[in-house]
Amino acid sequence: MKIGIIGAGEIGGTLVRQYTKAGHHVKVTNAGGIEKLATLAKETGALPVKIRDLVTDVEVIVISIPFFAVRNLPRELFGDFGEKITIVDTCNYYPIVSGAIPEVVEGTHESVWVSRQIGRPVVKAYNNIFYRSLVHSGLPEGHPSRVALPMAGDDGKSKQIVATLINDSGFDSWDYGTLQDSWRQEPGSPVYCTDLTLESLKKSIPKARKELLPERREVGLKHIIEFGPERWRDLVQLNRKTYEVP
Repeated sequence: MKIGIIGAGEIGGTLVRQYTKAGHHVKVTNAGGIEKLATLAKETGALPVKIRDLVTDVEVIVISIPFFAVRNLPRELFGDFGEKITIVDTCNYYPIVSGAIPEVVEGTHESVWVSRQIGRPVVKAYNNIFYRSLVHSGLPEGHPSRVALPMAGDDGKSKQIVATLINDSGFDSWDYGTLQDSWRQEPGSPVYCTDLTLESLKKSIPKARKELLPERREVGLKHIIEFGPERWRDLVQLNRKTYEVP
């Protein structure tokens, strides 16, 4: 597939590596200038481009930037593509980073907000996994301990495409609903950074309680600050307890 990735941070950069390794043709851009992508390009063969060139001649666009930065993307960027393109939203809302965004505070689900900002439907995926889990926890298809990632969206074909990409990253996937259901994988839910198998994921998604997400999100963030990213395996276990994984 031809894929454009907006953002080359921990998640975006990892997806560049995973997708190119799987044989996909990847273009990538970032806010810091494409000259800073030279090392990543040399390592992976991905093509650094300016953001307006990223959306041309691609089948998939992955948005992997800080949540608040979505509203800074050029309004016309996602205009008339001329053909259908699958857009993947990997972003998470943390008020300490983004500041309070009134629509989200008042109940708009995170990926619904992203979709409205860009004026295009999106598939929510890859938002619920630690960067180090994404790097180190992938396993071959069929492995009994393979971690599964949830996804939500309104277009079945787009979700099939995202399922293929998730598999190429080394993970199972589960399509559990529409974009309005996507709150079930937001920070604070039982499937957020808990590295569950497909069987466990299917049991945990229905256990999400919307009213508990903000409080649990902040508890989870506190644990990340206390433990540090290098203790990601411990954080996964702690999240399972904090978020009451069944």
